[in-house]
Amino acid sequence: MRRTFRYLALIPAAGTGTRMGTAEGPKQYARLGVKTMLEHSIDAMLADGRIDQIFVIVAPADRQWPALAVDSDRVEFLPVGGASRAESVRNGLIAVAGRTGDDDRVLVHDAARPCLAEEQLARLIDEVGDDDRGGLLAVPLTDTLKRGEDGRVGATIARQGMWCAQTPQLFRVGSLRAALSTGPLDDVTDEASAIERSGNSPRLVPGSTTNIKVTTTEDLVLARAILAEQGRLE
Repeated sequence: MRRTFRYLALIPAAGTGTRMGTAEGPKQYARLGVKTMLEHSIDAMLADGRIDQIFVIVAPADRQWPALAVDSDRVEFLPVGGASRAESVRNGLIAVAGRTGDDDRVLVHDAARPCLAEEQLARLIDEVGDDDRGGLLAVPLTDTLKRGEDGRVGATIARQGMWCAQTPQLFRVGSLRAALSTGPLDDVTDEASAIERSGNSPRLVPGSTTNIKVTTTEDLVLARAILAEQGRLE
């Protein structure tokens, strides 16, 4: 008998974007067409009707999110963001604990990945939804990988079996909440690393190089081009 559970999404958006200063403030509010990057990321998660609710985690002092044009009763903003991504995700899961079951699935998606395509999201849910160990979108590393030492090449690292992690990352609510509540968060760079620390091996689901993470102002140019190609740039 197939188990029943709900799909939820969580978008941590409490960062200050210190690596990319914009006129709009934190990078999640940078404009990509008429919409902000955060609005595009929310729209990407709204594209799959299987996701019941989307929780956007913002900083308690954030005064910009009320001006966003998000017209959906599936989206709720929670001002419980922390000092790091991991802390924001943990705080968000704690905040909705009374409205979620341990067996529900949560998809954590970067606010700075506005170009996620609907088919990539659907593939992740289709392939990982029933997997208790969860999984994430990722792309195999194709470039030659170098380790730098004092501005010079220290070594060439074999790229076989190496993947670049993306989001969304999908896990059981109970498993992810427990993984983020155990031990320090300093070395937790994504949800999968927290799950790995607890002894599980998430599934790698092939994603796309178009699902870029916007980190620099140059990335904004590329993101606009991808969104235009997808027909999502207004």
